[in-house]
Amino acid sequence: MKTFYDFYNNKVQLSFGGQAFESDPKHVWVICRLDGQWLLTKHKDRGLEFPGGKVEPGETPQQAAIREVKEETGGLVKDIRLIGQYYVAGKRDQLAKNIYYAVIDRLEAQNTYYETEGPVLLQSLPADLKKNNQYSFIMKDDVLPYSLAYISRLDHNHKRP
Repeated sequence: MKTFYDFYNNKVQLSFGGQAFESDPKHVWVICRLDGQWLLTKHKDRGLEFPGGKVEPGETPQQAAIREVKEETGGLVKDIRLIGQYYVAGKRDQLAKNIYYAVIDRLEAQNTYYETEGPVLLQSLPADLKKNNQYSFIMKDDVLPYSLAYISRLDHNHKRP
């Protein structure tokens, strides 16, 4: 388990391999790959980020993850894997969020991308991401680098989702 502080100085705990903090989390975040590129979305207020959001009534967190990817990017998920969960102890709220790694089959144009401007494909993520104002605060804490390292180990061991 990793413990650190996020962009807003909230305590964050991160665990890989399951749902360590909450069995029924209400939030999801999906790290996406499409044809060797990172698939992000551009949130209208926050900037570039991987897709994610709230679990709606009647759906599982994995169903929410697949829906959020499609709504925010038009991405059709081919394979998806729960890689971990993190817990944020905020000053006003606490939340647990499942982290998924998804391989996207293809993009499908959407009539709306809801609160985002749609898909953004990147060959690589910038090294100075924490200081880059084009990126959302969600991308700026240690959840992302730890998750990418975990995904790299999965890929290295050929245990793709």
